[in-house]
Order: sequence, then structure tokens, then C-alpha cells
Amino acid sequence: MHVLLVEDDEPVAQSLRRGLTRYGFEVDWVATGAAALAHPEPYDVVLLDLGLPDTDGLDVCKALRGRGDVPIIVISARSDETDRVVGLELGADDYVTKPFGVREVIARIRAVMRRVQPRTPAAGSTVDRYGPRLTVDRKAARVRLDGEEVALTPKEYDLLSFLTEEPGALMSREQIMEAVWDANWFGPTKTLDVHVAALRRKFAGAVAIEAVRGVGFRLEIVEDAGPS
Repeated sequence: MHVLLVEDDEPVAQSLRRGLTRYGFEVDWVATGAAALAHPEPYDVVLLDLGLPDTDGLDVCKALRGRGDVPIIVISARSDETDRVVGLELGADDYVTKPFGVREVIARIRAVMRRVQPRTPAAGSTVDRYGPRLTVDRKAARVRLDGEEVALTPKEYDLLSFLTEEPGALMSREQIMEAVWDANWFGPTKTLDVHVAALRRKFAGAVAIEAVRGVGFRLEIVEDAGPS
């Protein structure tokens, strides 16, 4: 999916761009309203900041909507209800207030795309299987071990879902905190160790979460272990 990101704050833009790219999105980033309106490439969705240096983002939103029906999600530090209402009335499909997490933005993108491009029921299962014992149903946010649903906290589920998206890949602490907790997370990451320990206990023998000192974690699928 091709995303046009219109954001003048470089740290926010780079963080969001990295997070979206990890989830398979193609991201074009521009920093001004003029660049957004002049952007020549086709795109599937627009992430639009309102606080742009050259023009009000609401004017950009109105201009983009006048060109067609591409979904527009406003991302802004403006939390005032008036700005939300005006943005939606001018054609925005959704509104996310800063600070936000990458996963929240992705959820909003997917929700908007479901509304504008309703999917017909697909043949076969929507459940992802990892080895002989573990399944993750991302649509229903449910995880099963040996066919039995495992009770997880929301963050435990988010962490497992993130790590299983690319088994075997080494994920840095920063990548994990950004994706699972918040794009603007600052401070100690001890909470990550606590959640990793919980997943190790609950899924022992089905997956192994390896700690790489000074870097982060790697999830490996146990292919040949039977139920314990």
C-alpha cells in the first residue's frame, strides 16, 4: 500500500516512516502543503499533518478531497474538537491526535481502507500458523496454543503479533518499543523485558524469544516440539 505522508516535523516523520515501512507500506514523505499538492505519484492513502510551514493543513485537505476520493487521515497535535469537526467536514476520513503510536496509525489506515474498499470474504482461513502449535488470528486478535486460546494482556498480544510478523528477524529494543508501545516513547524499556518473560512462560516449547545483548530480541519458531 502506497502512503503519502505530509509532515514537517522530521523526527516524527522519520519515526512514522520507519514504522510503516516495517509493516510493508511504501511511504513517500513531503514536508509542505505545496509539495503534497504537487506530488505526482499515485497513492492509496494520505497522512496529513495540519501544522504545515507554508499553509494550513485544512486547506490542503480540502484541495486533496476536491481532486478525488483517496482516503485522508489527519495527524495533528491539534486536539480541539473544532479542528476535528472542520477536518472531517472538509473531507478527512479519520483524525489521529499526537502523540500516537505506529500501530494506532496502521489500525486507522486499515480501518479506513476497509470502509472505502470493502473486502469480499476470502476463501480459506485468515489465521496465521507458526509451527505445529501456535496460531495467531490477527483479525480477531486471538492466539491459540495447541488449539486452546491463550489469555493475553493487550500489550502481550501486540508484542507477540509484532514479533511473529517476521520470525527470525532481530528487532532492536527501539523498534519494538516504537511499534508496540509508542512512536514517541522515551525512557527505560524494562517493561519490554517483563512482557517478553511473560510470553516465554506462556509459549514455552512453541516459540523461543532470544535476547541479543545490547540490541534486542529475535523470535524463532520451534518446528518439531510437541505439546508439553
